[in-house]
Amino acid sequence: MAGDLVQNETFEEDAQKDKFLTFSLGSEFYGIEIKQVTEIIGIQAITGVPELPDYIKGIINLRGKIIPVMDVRLRFKKSYREYNDRTCIIVIDIQDISIGLIVDSVSEVLSIPGEEIVPPPDVSKGVNRYIKGIGKVGTEVKLLLDCDKLLNDNEADQLIQIQ
Repeated sequence: MAGDLVQNETFEEDAQKDKFLTFSLGSEFYGIEIKQVTEIIGIQAITGVPELPDYIKGIINLRGKIIPVMDVRLRFKKSYREYNDRTCIIVIDIQDISIGLIVDSVSEVLSIPGEEIVPPPDVSKGVNRYIKGIGKVGTEVKLLLDCDKLLNDNEADQLIQIQ
């Protein structure tokens, strides 16, 4: 019986290996490892919380669970864009926190094998610190996020307090 459980967990991990949920911010495409994604929801009413960084837009109530939401555009120091019917919230788990990432639109789940992923250029300033790798998909590239770096320890502690 215990062996079955291990096999099922291994199968689930294999099924998620090399799979990335892709989304767009303007003309750039990003990817998040599918195993970090809890769910994708449409934009909804966000309640602001004082004294949080400007890119943390506030909190949402998702089936009784309070989830902070981050506007990824603002986190990456891009200009604010009005939310519309394509805007989505990708709920992920990082550093023991569920957090919603507000993105312009969700694209698709892609399989990007490890040999098609290269390290980001060594320019460790700005947005590149959030990039774990660059996935090559045909003639396109997808910037693969290191979700753990989206929040520093201080920010994570702040968000834990409001959950």
